[in-house]
Amino acid sequence: MPALEQRSPPQIRTFFTTLDSHDTLMIRISDHLKQLFPEACHQRIFLVGGVVRDLLLGRKNQDIDLVAALSAAEFSALGFQLIKGRSTDAIWHRHIAGLGTIEATPLADMVDLHSDLRRRDFTINAMALSLAGEIVDPLNGRSDLNERRLAPCSGRTFSADPLRVFRAFRFAADGWHMTRACVEQLSEHDWDRELTAVPVERFSREMLKALEKTEPERFFQLMLEMAVGRSYLPELLRLPLIPAGPLEHHPEGDLFSHSIQVLQRVSAVSRDHLARFCAFFHDIGKLATPPELYPRHHGHDQAGFNMAMELCQRLRLPTQYGRSLAWISKLHGTFNLWEQLRDTTKLRLADQAIKGGIVDILPLVAAADKVGGAEPREWREALAVAGMSSKELGIDPQALERIQPSKRPDQILQKRVQQFRAIRTVSV
Repeated sequence: MPALEQRSPPQIRTFFTTLDSHDTLMIRISDHLKQLFPEACHQRIFLVGGVVRDLLLGRKNQDIDLVAALSAAEFSALGFQLIKGRSTDAIWHRHIAGLGTIEATPLADMVDLHSDLRRRDFTINAMALSLAGEIVDPLNGRSDLNERRLAPCSGRTFSADPLRVFRAFRFAADGWHMTRACVEQLSEHDWDRELTAVPVERFSREMLKALEKTEPERFFQLMLEMAVGRSYLPELLRLPLIPAGPLEHHPEGDLFSHSIQVLQRVSAVSRDHLARFCAFFHDIGKLATPPELYPRHHGHDQAGFNMAMELCQRLRLPTQYGRSLAWISKLHGTFNLWEQLRDTTKLRLADQAIKGGIVDILPLVAAADKVGGAEPREWREALAVAGMSSKELGIDPQALERIQPSKRPDQILQKRVQQFRAIRTVSV
């Protein structure tokens, strides 16, 4: 195995040896890896990519990616297993309890390390950190990291992998500022042609990651501004063309602006990406409204139920997403009329929310649907009563058996109403 060349500062700096004592995350990762690999190998093994970026930012990272100038025999002796992909390079894989999954790419020499870094997406992901404590930074990624700049590694960053377009949008949703070179590369090409070959699951993963960030709305805003992603989300390009509703209720005007506002309000109080997803797409049913009926959208709640399911199936999202968005679409309008509803309707609404798995998301989205919204009084009490069994409601099973089957649901509902009113009286 050829020896790796030594580089002088500032490209290489001691890192692990200058850790602050309180930074247990970095110490734990470095200690685990140093114990895993013999000391003689430490100058030939490098952490690369997002794990280096996140370590420098003091963030947790679930993935530990390495490049290592080790032979196949050395990898095997250390407990790694070789995994060969059909369209990807072979990697060595091992899971360490308490640390996570480690993936290591074989490295021939230092020249290959630099080539590997230059082929990555952004300079902040193009740094390597050896177990000996040396950092390799050929593209000045540390400076971009400090300034929160998102700079492409080369002029072929996006053409090499068009999915990086959405990765850039995801970083923007986390507060990173795209450089002029990044914006120019994104703007100078119609990426949708290349994106047709990218599986929808990869797009959806980037979207869900963006929904967890500090400014998730930026992901959708940039998709719209740069007209990218129509093959995945054709609905997005239509939202600005549709009125959100009558101006007295929706002074923001169009449906895209309204959806962004609801997403921002939910994001301000919840980090749950499912709640944020439902917030942005809660009015998907309004896309079905015939233009001659604008600005009103009668029946959009019912239309949204099936459209939500279809959207989530197309995006290959987990079943929970389709179910949650469908029920949010169907119920949020009625929920916003809570104070005007009869007790029976409130209890049916609570029962549907329980079945849809949206008992916490529904009040969040409904409150965000209008300025100054809040969870209504008695919502939690309605949920408690809607979830009671017949026994808890004090219903005699034998008496219920004597009632015609078609009338039993009404009898049970009346018992729920009595219980609901009893709880309300006590709370007052």
